[in-house]
Amino acid sequence: MTPLLASVSSFSLQALRAARPVLWIRPESDAAPAAAPFTLADVKAAHDRFTRFAPLLAQLFPELQATAGVIESPLLDAPAMQQTLGLPASAGRLWVKADHALPVAGSIKARGGIHEVLEFTEKLALAQGLIAPGDDYLKLATPQARACFSQYQVAVGSTGNLGLSIGVIASALGFRAAVHMSADAKEWKKARLRARGVEVVEHPGDYEKAVAAGRRQVDADPKGYFVDDERSASLFLGYAAAALALRAQIDQAGIVVDAEHPLFVYLPCGVGGAPGGIAFGLSLIYGKHVHCFFAEPVQSPCFLLRMMAGYGQLPGVPVPPSVYDIDLTNQTEADGLAVPRASDLAYDAVGGLLAGVYTVADDTLYSDLARLHGSEGLRIEPSAAAGFSGPRHLLGSLQGQQWLRQRGLSAHLPRATHLAWTTGGLFVPAQEYDQFLSRGQRLAAAPAAHTDAPSLHHSRRA
Repeated sequence: MTPLLASVSSFSLQALRAARPVLWIRPESDAAPAAAPFTLADVKAAHDRFTRFAPLLAQLFPELQATAGVIESPLLDAPAMQQTLGLPASAGRLWVKADHALPVAGSIKARGGIHEVLEFTEKLALAQGLIAPGDDYLKLATPQARACFSQYQVAVGSTGNLGLSIGVIASALGFRAAVHMSADAKEWKKARLRARGVEVVEHPGDYEKAVAAGRRQVDADPKGYFVDDERSASLFLGYAAAALALRAQIDQAGIVVDAEHPLFVYLPCGVGGAPGGIAFGLSLIYGKHVHCFFAEPVQSPCFLLRMMAGYGQLPGVPVPPSVYDIDLTNQTEADGLAVPRASDLAYDAVGGLLAGVYTVADDTLYSDLARLHGSEGLRIEPSAAAGFSGPRHLLGSLQGQQWLRQRGLSAHLPRATHLAWTTGGLFVPAQEYDQFLSRGQRLAAAPAAHTDAPSLHHSRRA
């Protein structure tokens, strides 16, 4: 490790323990995980599964009829938000991948969660003779198919959005659906699930305890299927398939991604499966020209700790580490990101690919939520705002500027694309969103509204 990276990692750990926002840059090291366990063929297989099920999805969900069953979100140019954030044109151009508007589940979890239930459904239907290879999957909406599916339970442990995606698609197909939720899950998410006929099982404690309780219950059910956010390859590949759709959108928008046109992607991170899958898929497509950063709350930096542990920067801390091991609380308004320990599957897949991880204060999530609403008219939940701190960290911090110089990226910034991935918000009740917005507007108007890094208006140019 170079002296620079050593000093950065020391500062990162000190700041992490104090719950202060920090940017951590992945060092070049032999400690990086081995080659990822998946291939582009695996990602394409997930994409093709969505295609096979599209006619059935269009029948099950009226909101998908206009897209013939395709579940996708727009790629949006965000010039007003760019100006609001103080990101100058000389640093590139800001875009938003609007997964907060994904239909059916209303969040990024529509990708992985729906994919895994579809894969389970397909395997079961083939085994039971409900369909044959090449059949019309509309056969899976017949009374015979639904009677078969009703014998099986699909369950998941979740703080909210994954539970919504699993519960909605499983119940729509006719499965018995159960979502095990931690105490910090939002009441409106529980209510939305129950309205769909999904059993909501509440557990005291955090995300890990809800997952463990759900896993134990399903293990005792011979016809139970548990969607395991920490270990699921199917979830991961469902998220990774988003990269194929994004490539088509990038091409359609006329965006170039190459050595002179770098792509920076900022992804909110909980356990790591969703951002990990997307980062993995993008790396398969764009290689060294894409630079992915995960964003986590200051009290729940589980993936950052896993990265630091993997690179030998957490002496004396158990591996895999928990946020509790460094005396953090795992308490955050970003409920979908309130995870104490990262997925080892996600770490193994992308631990050697990520550019870095940064942390965000809750107040900043709210202020950026308000900025996005005021500038672009987009309506997101607090956790989905984590990506907008990425440019501030990268361009407004010493660590970010040094990394850009070391990678030879500084000269290419005017032609760069910055992509903030918004992850949830479509189904937030109006009254709750109004509370988010009011709090965010107050914080954004405060003199010290930028808390994650020096203001881009006054930062040194990289």
